[in-house]
Parts: sequence; C-alpha cells; structure tokens
Amino acid sequence: MIPSCLTAVLLWPAKRWVTAIAVAIATFFLIGIPTAVIANPVFGRAIGVTAWSMPVLVATSVLSGMLFATYVRMDAAITDETSAKVGSVGGFLAYLAVGCPVCNKIALIALGSTGAIQYFAPVQPYLGAAGVLLLMYALRKRLVNEAQCSLPKPKKIKEQPQLDEVNR
Repeated sequence: MIPSCLTAVLLWPAKRWVTAIAVAIATFFLIGIPTAVIANPVFGRAIGVTAWSMPVLVATSVLSGMLFATYVRMDAAITDETSAKVGSVGGFLAYLAVGCPVCNKIALIALGSTGAIQYFAPVQPYLGAAGVLLLMYALRKRLVNEAQCSLPKPKKIKEQPQLDEVNR
C-alpha cells in the first residue's frame, strides 16, 4: 500500500502542494503559539516544554497539511468523512499532548494542579503518539482511496437549451 500512497502524492498538482504547505505552517503556529511550544509574549507555560513536544508539533503540522490537501479537488472527488473525523481527533490529541499540563483547564478542573502534573503529564507523550498515528491513518486512507479510485476525466456535456428558449 505504501507505493500507491507515494504514487498518489507524487501525482499531486502544484495547487495541492501549496495547500499542504500553507496548512502545515498554519497548523504549526495555531498549535505552537497557544501551547507556548513556540516562545511568545502572549502565552506562557508553568511547566517547561518537553523534548518530544517539538517533534510531535512538526509531525502533526506536516500530516495535517497533507491530509487537508487531499480534500483539494483534482479530477475526481473522493468523499470520505471518516478520514476527516479521524484526522480531527488526531490533531486535537496532539494539541493536548504538547500543551502545558497545568495550563489545560479541563485537566486542571478534573484533576487539580497536583493531579494534572502527576497523572496527566505522564500520559501526554502517549496522546501525542496517538494523535500522530491517527493522522497517519487518516492520510493513508485518503491516499490509498485516491490511488485506487482514480476515475477517468468526465466528458463535458453540451449545454442543453432551456425550455423557455425552445418555446420562443
């Protein structure tokens, strides 16, 4: 299945590559800035950035960009809502993974600050791995479907005159 995925990616037009790059950059900043993985004056962290946060952020950004680009229409439309849902869950898990455990309001309310550090922080690398794996699964599913279901270009249909024009 990997060759068909690679073949599908290699056949992408420039429009898809531009979309993939733009979405990857946007994802990088949309996740990296509020989680303070990217240092900025607006958001801060109570606990420092972990060593695995940046690789998870980069992988999430690249995979999200590529997954989003598969929805840019080429010749034949492939509608697969499951991949979009799986990809969204993957992106959300990666967001939870790279964020500060004490800055996550849901973890803080549910577990308190000590519980967030003691119970949520050790789970974050697994959330990051699960998020990246879900994004990889969704992208693979889209690319395999694209490679296997390539349809011939539709023929242009001659425009039929409207009934009002025929009756005149």
